[in-house]
Amino acid sequence: MSNRALLEVIALDAEDAIAARTGGADRLELVTDMAADGLTPPRETFAAIRAAVDLPLRVMLRLTDGFSAGSPADMDALVAGAEGLRAEGADEFVLGFLDEAGDPDLVTVERLLAVLDGCRWTFHRAIDRAADRDALRKQLADLPGLDTYLTAGSAAGVEDGLPTLLREAARRGEPGYEPRLLVGGGLRLSHVPALRAAGVDGFHIGGAARPGGWGEPVSAGAVGEWRAVLDA
Repeated sequence: MSNRALLEVIALDAEDAIAARTGGADRLELVTDMAADGLTPPRETFAAIRAAVDLPLRVMLRLTDGFSAGSPADMDALVAGAEGLRAEGADEFVLGFLDEAGDPDLVTVERLLAVLDGCRWTFHRAIDRAADRDALRKQLADLPGLDTYLTAGSAAGVEDGLPTLLREAARRGEPGYEPRLLVGGGLRLSHVPALRAAGVDGFHIGGAARPGGWGEPVSAGAVGEWRAVLDA
């Protein structure tokens, strides 16, 4: 069995997607508006990227900055957006919402899952803002399609969250810890050896794939450097 690590790259458009594929990405996370840490892209963007590459695409479901689903009208718009993306052919997603107490917003999550109808999905970095990470995992454990947690181990990023990530990696297979640990959020190449040694096999990059900053497209060379390190 291959122990190749999964490399997921944030893509904003088809140009990003092609460069990420060229560099060796295994999967793309599709978003728009990184000034708000990534929101749901238009279905037209999904369609253009789907036509450009044959990689798996995970589409963000999030309309406002932060980890609240927002008002009832925002929630209705989010559901409508998910329905439109499903109609366009999207079959993998990224989502995650908390209530005011920092607990998982199960009402919102379950409403979206009714639209996703069994699609695979990632619970994103809302876990890094949760009141209790372990309790969150156990509350979400039986939800259909959840196969990944995107996390830095800390709201401050991987550098601060590394001890938490290593502890969680050691618990893989326990109730609530079956989904893949996908590490991202201030992730650097220097973090990779310790994470790989702990059995982590999922890595997520955004800014690290763009040496020129978010105003520039993904660099195939930068992605290729990550691919080489992960494969070493």
